[in-house]
Amino acid sequence: MYKPLPNSLTISPSGIDGLGLFTKAGLAQGTNLGMSHLKMGETIFRTPLGGFINHSNDHNCVKVELRMSSEDKSDHKFEYKKWNLVTVRDIKEGEELTTQYTFYNI
Repeated sequence: MYKPLPNSLTISPSGIDGLGLFTKAGLAQGTNLGMSHLKMGETIFRTPLGGFINHSNDHNCVKVELRMSSEDKSDHKFEYKKWNLVTVRDIKEGEELTTQYTFYNI
């Protein structure tokens, strides 16, 4: 079954802007929350994780880039990038997750 967010997260009103991502349970430093963005060609796609996280200069998460490559049966190489959201410190239950924007102007 598809789940747009990890069970430990929820979307709620944010004091930063609009809606944001919040924890339903404490998270340890280094927790990989999953894919937030995917780049195919020149287009960047946001997942729900990437679409609801707000910017902060004092962020508690970072986007970690993973370069991916695969070959299909006709020997065509398909390359893309994806970014996973990873916590940079312990995060308390109910705290909003934030990152420093690098793809968008703020």
